[in-house]
Amino acid sequence: MATSPSGSFDTATKRLADPPPLAAIMRAFTRFSYSHSDHKAVARKSPTKPRKNASQERSRATVDALVEATARILVKEGFEKASTNRIAEVAGVSVGSLYQYFPSKEALVAAVIERHNEEIMAIVRTALLEVADLPIDKAVRKLVTVAIEAHRINPKLHRVLAEQIPRTGQLRDVEAFNREVHTLVRTYLESRRKEMRKMDVDVATFICVSAIESVAHNTVLNHAEMLTEKTVRTLVDETTRMVVGYLR
Repeated sequence: MATSPSGSFDTATKRLADPPPLAAIMRAFTRFSYSHSDHKAVARKSPTKPRKNASQERSRATVDALVEATARILVKEGFEKASTNRIAEVAGVSVGSLYQYFPSKEALVAAVIERHNEEIMAIVRTALLEVADLPIDKAVRKLVTVAIEAHRINPKLHRVLAEQIPRTGQLRDVEAFNREVHTLVRTYLESRRKEMRKMDVDVATFICVSAIESVAHNTVLNHAEMLTEKTVRTLVDETTRMVVGYLR
């Protein structure tokens, strides 16, 4: 980030004491950009960390079945119906087995959120590796396309999880997810400074990620009727034009 000329000792001290405005913006963005939720974080009454890690193949299969069952129930029946008894029933395991690994249904929902995030992040990481050597116009097009694809991974589940993130106290994990995206995009933009007009790379990263994420999220979750092949191509074209035009 660009720095201004140094002033008096008092001014310099104040600069160190006051949080940078962009840092405050970034914290706000990372807290809500993925969840897009109007809910506020609440104190957790139920533990959300797994009791133990599944180390054996059979144990991993049990955990997978429980997490998958939780996801299905959240989509079809909603959070309130996702009791531990119901989850165990759908997973085909005993309630006792469930409690060996998860202390509450909130812990299971947290596991679903983590797994869903990992799926999306794997796609994003791969895309960012693929665009590392591409010029800005091709890289942005790829990232816009991938953002839409990532949001199309079980969009009904994505919507439910967005509502439950504050309830399960998973905002910290979401923040980490978004920080990684910002770091990867910033690294790419830093490597392409010669193709960009003179600008603050931190601000550019924030604006680019915000624009791409907003289009992808709003289209997939709120305007599914726009997901025809022709309209998606138009969305990719226009979003790419907007972001590249901003950078250059």
